[in-house]
Amino acid sequence: MARKKKFSFAAIVAIIFAVIWMLVATFPFLFMAFTSFKQRNELFQSPTIFSLPKSLYLDNYKEILTGNFLIYFRNSVLVCAIGLILLLAASAMASYVFSRLKFKINKIVFAIVIACMAIPIHATLIPVFLLTKEVQLYDNIIGLLGPYIAFNIPVSVFILTGFMKGIPVELEQAADVDGAGKVRTFLEIILPLSMPGLATLAIYNGINMWNEFVYAFVLTSSVKSRTLPLAIWEYQGQYGIDIPMVMTILTLSALPMIIAFVVFQEKLIKGMMAGAVKG
Repeated sequence: MARKKKFSFAAIVAIIFAVIWMLVATFPFLFMAFTSFKQRNELFQSPTIFSLPKSLYLDNYKEILTGNFLIYFRNSVLVCAIGLILLLAASAMASYVFSRLKFKINKIVFAIVIACMAIPIHATLIPVFLLTKEVQLYDNIIGLLGPYIAFNIPVSVFILTGFMKGIPVELEQAADVDGAGKVRTFLEIILPLSMPGLATLAIYNGINMWNEFVYAFVLTSSVKSRTLPLAIWEYQGQYGIDIPMVMTILTLSALPMIIAFVVFQEKLIKGMMAGAVKG
């Protein structure tokens, strides 16, 4: 009985902390969303800035959506989609080599790749800019793919290598007995079993690419090539006093990632738990 009461008390405390954390995490987005439905003067005429809007004022959204927002949005989607496909493919192949194939400098090369995680992203800004200009990819969304992939490969390889090491070797041995080569084993056994880890990395790296600002700012200069973080920066400059307009662009920019997380949260949690157990 005492044990049951102790468990009930612990459960209640956990639920209270979970509710508090949920409120802390969701309040900024709710504040952005509610403020985006206010008129410019309404924000300052309300008793507090946290007051609910008097009505759903949609002109802010109409003005944003009829402007250049869809161009920024398209560029972000293309960069994230292409970047994630190439990143996950390269990381999966490299991780398979490091986790399964034995050669003399395996650990040395793996250590070098992991050491790249310590390189500050801003330290490479000028060399990457000069290289992008040299290969004539400046002001082109293709020029963003190189830095986005390169700086996310080390952490992706680190996580996937540990994940693949947890996959039973007996499965590969059985495939080898059946005459499957390394490529077929990787594609038909290792890759499908690594899907939880790949899904986790897709969400993690997708958020990083979606929100990246510095390289997008330095390597692009026109509306046709810029991504959503730069749209936020430009609208903030244009509507510096019109706070509801700024909140509108912030809400529209954050919404796709929130929807993606809600849809794929089960895969994210499974990937994290599987990685923890296998590690």
